[in-house]
Amino acid sequence: MGGSYSKRQWILLAAGSKGWENYRHQANVCHAYQVARQNGIPDEQIVVMMYDDIANDKENPVCGNIISVPNGPNVYPGVPKDYTGEEVSAENFLAVLRGDSSAVKNPGPKKVIQSSQNDSIFIYLSDHGAHGIFGFPHSTLYAHDLINTVNTMSRSGQFSKMVIYMESCHAGSMLDKLSDTNVYSVGSCGLDEYAYAWFWDKERNTFLADVFTTYWLHHTETENLSSTSFEDQFIYLKENVSKAVRKDVGKTQTPSNYGYKGMLKLMLSEFLGESCVSVGEASTPRPLNVQACDVVETTEVPLIVQENRIKNEQDAEKRQALQRQYVDLKEKRKTMNEALQKIAERLEAPQTLREKCEVTRTYELKVVAEHFKNNLFNWEKEPFVVTRSHLQVLVNLCECVLEVQSITAAISHVSQEITF
Repeated sequence: MGGSYSKRQWILLAAGSKGWENYRHQANVCHAYQVARQNGIPDEQIVVMMYDDIANDKENPVCGNIISVPNGPNVYPGVPKDYTGEEVSAENFLAVLRGDSSAVKNPGPKKVIQSSQNDSIFIYLSDHGAHGIFGFPHSTLYAHDLINTVNTMSRSGQFSKMVIYMESCHAGSMLDKLSDTNVYSVGSCGLDEYAYAWFWDKERNTFLADVFTTYWLHHTETENLSSTSFEDQFIYLKENVSKAVRKDVGKTQTPSNYGYKGMLKLMLSEFLGESCVSVGEASTPRPLNVQACDVVETTEVPLIVQENRIKNEQDAEKRQALQRQYVDLKEKRKTMNEALQKIAERLEAPQTLREKCEVTRTYELKVVAEHFKNNLFNWEKEPFVVTRSHLQVLVNLCECVLEVQSITAAISHVSQEITF
C-alpha cells in the first residue's frame, strides 16, 4: 500500500473482447496506454488487460502493428502484458481493481491496484455492452458487481478519487448507480443508446476505433491537462461525438456523465499525468485531423467484416465456408428472437418484447442473465449472436417485478424447445 502521505495515480485499462472483428477495442486500450506513459505515469502504476491476439493475427497485414486512426502510428510497442488471453476476465478485473492479488485466477504474481486513501484511480474499459452488462472474452461484468466493488472500496478508503470512462453500448446503465461521493464516470453513450465504431480500414478489413474513444484520446493528447478540467472534456466529448455520429449516419450517441459532479472542476492531470502540451499550444482546440467516415453501429460490425472476407476470398471452398458462417450468424439471431418471444409468452408478458426499461434491479438481472447464459445460450462463446435488443428483454422481465424464479423457470422450459 502507498505511504500515508503519498499520492499516486493508478490507471486500469481493459479491453473486454477478442477476435479480429473486435480489433478496435484493443487498439483503444493500446492507444490509451501510450498516452498515459507519455504523460509520465510509470508502468508500475498502470495495469493493462487485453487478450493480445490481434497484433500477430493472421489477418493483420502488418505483423506486430496496431493502429487506432487511419495511417496512424503503431500503438502496440511497449504495451505491458499484465493480463492476456484467459486472464482477461470480469473476475480478474474486479480483483485487480480492489487490489486483491489472492483472488486473481491464474498462477504467478500479478500486478494489482495497490492504492491508498490518498491515491487516484482512473479506469478505462472498451468492449460490447448491454443494459447493466459489459462483456469480457469468457465472462461477464455486471453492473451489480461493479457497483458493489467500487462502493465498498469507497467506504473502505481505498482511494481518494476515482474516474471511470467506459466505451460500450448502454455504457450509462453500468455507471448511473455508482457512488456519488468520490466517484465520477463518463459513458460513451446514454442508458438506451448504441455506441458506434468508425474508421473502416480496407487493407485490414476491420474498424480501427470507436467514435467516443477517438475523441477522448485526441482531446487528452492535444490539451494541457493541468489547465483542462473534466467539465471541459465532457463538454468537448458531448459536442463532437454527437456531431460525428449524427453527421455520418443520422443517429444519436450522447456521452453521459454520472456520480459526483463536484469532480467536474478537477484537472485531468490529477488522474492522467502531466501532458507535453503547453498552455499556449492548447489555447486553440485542435480539430481531429480525419474525416468522420464509415460510422457504424457496433452490432453490425461482425456482419460487415464477414461480408468483406467473403468478397475478398479467392478460394471457392473457403468462400463457401465463410458464407455458411455468415448465414449461421444471421439465423442464430433469428432463433434468439424466437426464444425470447417464447419466454415472454410463457410468462404472459408480451409487453416485455417492446418496452425499453432502465435497469434498477441489478442483482435480479445478474441472476436471470447468468441462468440464460448457462441454460439457453452462452453469449460469451458466440458474442455476436446476442444483441442489445435481446438483452433488453431480460431487463424488461426483471423490471416488470416478475419473480426471478418464474423467469428462470421459463428460460429453462424454452431451452428444451429451442436449438441453436
